[in-house]
Amino acid sequence: MLQLLTTVMQVENLIVLFTAAAAFGTIVTLASPYFENDKLAARTKLVANERDRLKAQQKAALEAGPVRLREKKSTGLYAQLVESLNLKKVFEAESSREMLRSAGLRSERHLTMFLAMRVIAPLVVATIVFIYCSTTFATTFSSAGMRVAMAMVGLVVGSYIPGVVVKNMATKRQKSLKSAWSDGLDLLLICVESGMALEPAMQRVAKEIGSQSVPLAEELQLTVAELAYLPDRRKALENLAKRTALETVKSVVTAMIQAERYGTPLGSALRVLAEENRKERLSEAEKKAAALPPKLTVPMILFFLPVIFVVILGPSIMLVMHAK
Repeated sequence: MLQLLTTVMQVENLIVLFTAAAAFGTIVTLASPYFENDKLAARTKLVANERDRLKAQQKAALEAGPVRLREKKSTGLYAQLVESLNLKKVFEAESSREMLRSAGLRSERHLTMFLAMRVIAPLVVATIVFIYCSTTFATTFSSAGMRVAMAMVGLVVGSYIPGVVVKNMATKRQKSLKSAWSDGLDLLLICVESGMALEPAMQRVAKEIGSQSVPLAEELQLTVAELAYLPDRRKALENLAKRTALETVKSVVTAMIQAERYGTPLGSALRVLAEENRKERLSEAEKKAAALPPKLTVPMILFFLPVIFVVILGPSIMLVMHAK
């Protein structure tokens, strides 16, 4: 073992190992884009399924009168757990559904899994905490009451885990929407001023903006589907603002609704909103730039100044030591 370590630590062998690692990293970096899944294609497929569902729902409503098409019930362990414990009523399924939609999870399967995890996750965390308190930390938590108390703490913490995960997904999705909305609005303005109607303009923007933000392309495609199949176009536009939960999107949606109601030119309204959006984006960039110096103060004190002192004073200290 010592001989192998000595052989590896030789300069020639280290150079060969570093060269091989660099070559492997280069190959992985160049080949990784070819192995990634096409997220836009998957999201487009989900939107197509949603469009088919809306079409079937409207067709059933026209054929059956007041009777509406119900979604197919989910089957499986999670679905049985949700149905047996009536979790949709306990956890207010509509608010959970809205939270999942903001994270891009729209199917009934996602709602069933989320409701089931709100029951399973606390039990799992409480069990793990109790096991650790009884084995690894048995000396610290010697009494049974302390172990039960820690298990109850784990139960409370576990109840928040599903909601925190979904909210983090929604926050990440909202950041992607916000970063790409300015460019999407400019593209929408160009399409509208070129003479395109609202639906084909949104479809074109969704196709172009997909490389920058898949969630925004998905939302625009879903809005196009709702504009085609929902009886109230205003409802479809309001759903876009509700799903994105962005003030800039709400203002654009309001302008679209007013343009359709009063017959005002949509292009002029979008031009004003696009200019305001660019100014707001520039002000946010300036605000971040202004907040950068205070944030750099502590890292500079901890990491840069000691190095500078060593570089400047090091030779002088060495000269003084040798002079003595």
